[in-house]
Amino acid sequence: MSVEAIQNPWVRGLKNGINTVWELAKVVIPLTILISVLKETGLLGTLAGKMEPLMSLLGLPGEAALALVVGYFVNIYSAIAVILAIELTAKQVTIIAVMITICHGLFLEGAITQKTGVKAFPLALMRVVVSILAGLVVNWLY
Repeated sequence: MSVEAIQNPWVRGLKNGINTVWELAKVVIPLTILISVLKETGLLGTLAGKMEPLMSLLGLPGEAALALVVGYFVNIYSAIAVILAIELTAKQVTIIAVMITICHGLFLEGAITQKTGVKAFPLALMRVVVSILAGLVVNWLY
């Protein structure tokens, strides 16, 4: 086996790794800055206060609503950026992780679902409902 044949996978792997880090950074860094700005201006506190009653049913603070909305409508990586920017316990991170794993990227996956012939809205609604039910169960069992 030649040296080139051995190095080629390493070079490809390094390039793929750098590309992945770049793609994640393009999402995580702006969202982290946005959350920090929302915290400093007090807007995150206002949002959290309004969402607190609903989120408390899931065992989550009001700020976690932002992580769920971002996860539901954007993607998992964006939700992780929000989760990192707010202070959560291991239990709370577990609840959010379960919920977002079940229901994430609704817009993108809805578009893909439509192309397969499945009606996107009922499927998206079912994913949201199952996600919330799973969050309630995890909160109750944890």
